[in-house]
Amino acid sequence: MSETAAILLAPAELTVVVPSFNERDNVPELAARLNRVLAGIAWEMIVVDDDSPDGTSAVTKELARRDPRVRCIRRVGRRGLAGACIEGMLASSAPVVAVMDADLQHDETILPAMLDHIRAGRDLVVASRNIDGGSKDEGLTPIRRAISDLGRRLSAMILKAPLSDPMSGFFMVRRELIEGIAPKLATSGFKILADIAASVPTTPSVAEVPYVFRERVHGESKLDAKVALDYLGFLIHKLSGGIVPLRFIFFALVGASGVLVHLAVLYVMLGTGLRFEWSQTVATLVAMTTNFLINNEITYRDARLRGTKLLVGLLLFYAVCSLGAFANVGVASWLYAGHAAWWLSGLAGALMGAVFNYAASSALVWRR
Repeated sequence: MSETAAILLAPAELTVVVPSFNERDNVPELAARLNRVLAGIAWEMIVVDDDSPDGTSAVTKELARRDPRVRCIRRVGRRGLAGACIEGMLASSAPVVAVMDADLQHDETILPAMLDHIRAGRDLVVASRNIDGGSKDEGLTPIRRAISDLGRRLSAMILKAPLSDPMSGFFMVRRELIEGIAPKLATSGFKILADIAASVPTTPSVAEVPYVFRERVHGESKLDAKVALDYLGFLIHKLSGGIVPLRFIFFALVGASGVLVHLAVLYVMLGTGLRFEWSQTVATLVAMTTNFLINNEITYRDARLRGTKLLVGLLLFYAVCSLGAFANVGVASWLYAGHAAWWLSGLAGALMGAVFNYAASSALVWRR
């Protein structure tokens, strides 16, 4: 038996997990590149595809028919880069797993060097743009550069390991470490590396390898300004010890933005000479509508409503928020009647209304 055949038949030492959405043109090229740079290493590639409409999963499965080292997990009804990474890592039986993007912007040629660090005893190896030899912010749009800067500044509060590039989507880790902390990891958002570094019970042994972030060849970037909000919610979730649900944090942040929208619309309506009662009504409807649309795009993006479901969801959201207002006023009035401070009564009522709106919205509007 040739050495190449023996490697193909050997159990994989390394699994490369590739989360994907609309990457049909990039997956075959990535597999070819891995084949070149991982020569002499028993490896496999697991593409975790979020039911891409461009047929990424079909292309990957056709590739797998020719190369048994390629596998595909097609996720239907589930979205999120972090969740895709977790599912891919847990589907591996290799002792070492790497995560990298399907868009060819990550430099696959450093994978052998990363594996050498793991073999030498490291628990986690991160491909970093922010150390000597890395590309720093080259290849990033201004939005992605701002998000990256924000992530670096805030991550120090929660991470148990110092990382120069905590929002890197390119890293390698011992699978047994992931197995132990998997139930603690959030499945939404884009911050899987930071989540791992914040969730480990003890400080892991970490190494960083520099790399140059490439320009995207095919497809479109999935990261935008939403990621900054997602990351902020993640930090609050971790700082609360995981007590406050990540989705509730987003819901509350969106609700806070709705207060500003309400006041702005109220000011404009009063400026037109409209009576206060009608101005307040218009402002309330506009604020509820914007809250619904933002929640649909961010808080519940994995259960996003489209078409006629969007209209039905909006009407249900109006109803939910109306009931939440009664809960708000009822709790606040009860506390105030019991001689609680006005500000405490008002705050408790607002919190009760927010919790009710969140629970009812999750159960009725964005049913999963």
